[in-house]
Amino acid sequence: MRVFICFESSCESIAVTSDQTVGATKQMLKDNFLVQLSDDKQQQYLELSYGGAVLQDSWALCDVGITSGSTIRCLIKSERRPVVCVFNAVTGETLPIMGSEAFLHMSVASLKTVVSMQSGLPVSTFRLSTPAGVQLYDCNQLQDYAIEEGSTLRLDTWDGWVQFLQGCLLGHRLTVQSHLSEKKPVMRFQLQVALYIAAALGHLDLAGWLLERGMHADKPVGVHPYRQWCHQTSHPDTGKCPIHIAAENSQLLILKLFITRNLSTLACLDPEGRDPLKVAIQHGRRDCVRYLANKLCSVVSLSNISLSMRIYLQIKRWVRLGQNRAASNRCQYGSAAFKARVGDTLLVDGFNQPNMSSRSRKAVTKPSRAIKTKAVKPLPPICNLLSVSHLPSLQSVSTGDFKEMQKKHNIMSK
Repeated sequence: MRVFICFESSCESIAVTSDQTVGATKQMLKDNFLVQLSDDKQQQYLELSYGGAVLQDSWALCDVGITSGSTIRCLIKSERRPVVCVFNAVTGETLPIMGSEAFLHMSVASLKTVVSMQSGLPVSTFRLSTPAGVQLYDCNQLQDYAIEEGSTLRLDTWDGWVQFLQGCLLGHRLTVQSHLSEKKPVMRFQLQVALYIAAALGHLDLAGWLLERGMHADKPVGVHPYRQWCHQTSHPDTGKCPIHIAAENSQLLILKLFITRNLSTLACLDPEGRDPLKVAIQHGRRDCVRYLANKLCSVVSLSNISLSMRIYLQIKRWVRLGQNRAASNRCQYGSAAFKARVGDTLLVDGFNQPNMSSRSRKAVTKPSRAIKTKAVKPLPPICNLLSVSHLPSLQSVSTGDFKEMQKKHNIMSK
């Protein structure tokens, strides 16, 4: 049978069979119309449609009602190829990173910022590695690792954190609570991470529960407690606060919750010195800009005086600075730097075994159990350590002899 193919400004008929697939028809069109689909920057392909519906390659022409004399529309579609892809071990999804070839000359830290914005995870909760398993460090360039266009990188999180982060991304408070660490410094860090993710994705219930637990929306996420001794070289985005990520992602309800709980969050600055209003303006979040601007232009009524919001925030900032300085003077000789103590775990990049391989909590506890069982192995027989002939002979001692020995010992001690 013969069908008509409308391609660009022409319409031609071609001979096809009724049981021919759409994929085979596309190959015929490439040969007849000399269609060139090779493009390095964009992926081009043919699309056939009949009756307004797009035809799939595996379909047969007769199955979709195409008969002799039917007209099929042919279009050239194009879609941009991602520069690199990132496999997220937490969610099991692959994130496409779009951009030009110049993207491959950027730093690893810039790539982690893009991945953090797409995934909703703070930069201090994951690491990136090449397909060969080589870890990417923030201070290096992507070209230093010979990463080619179209490569798929891997995102891994801290061991034992997969279920915890999954609960954060879904907003399940009970899941988050059940997978918190038993170590208090790590648990505090996890709670701040959970508040960051809740602010990024708009999980209102989870954010409210975390605020009740004592978390602060104007406190930076920071780094893992194991890395506190080298926090000066950490990623700049570790200084972002949940209030900033909420304004960046246009989470208006989260913004209202944070500001209602603490007005000081209006003046919280990110690592680039921007308050939440400037963050919302630069990202074009109109609803957030309108709400934050109205708040900053409002008046705070106290018992005997009314102050503008900006003056009130400035006074609160002075009071907080004074409190922090007084607290630091009191604890100058009593607390260790960065809240770390002797005996705490310390991670140094390139020296320790990587603790970010996305292993489950059960897999993490297995090595510790193996060490314990190895430590309590049965001792070897005594005959292997000391010959029995070298041991002194044991003689029975009566009660009278024991008293005489005790008297001699007392006389000698005098």
